[in-house]
Amino acid sequence: MDIHRAQQILAADDKIEVELHGLPVWIDSVDSKLATAKVHSEENPADTRTVSVQELEEVR
Repeated sequence: MDIHRAQQILAADDKIEVELHGLPVWIDSVDSKLATAKVHSEENPADTRTVSVQELEEVR
């Protein structure tokens, strides 16, 4: 995923499904300078991590 799409998903009113290595995640924030996103697992909101937006995949 590119940085612009990650920002669009973060700002969207509707839920857009995103996966990190096949696991569903929610995007909490996007750092456009570092091209990273802070995400958490949908199953475990306490499981937060910062990853490259390129690792994220939109589920269509």
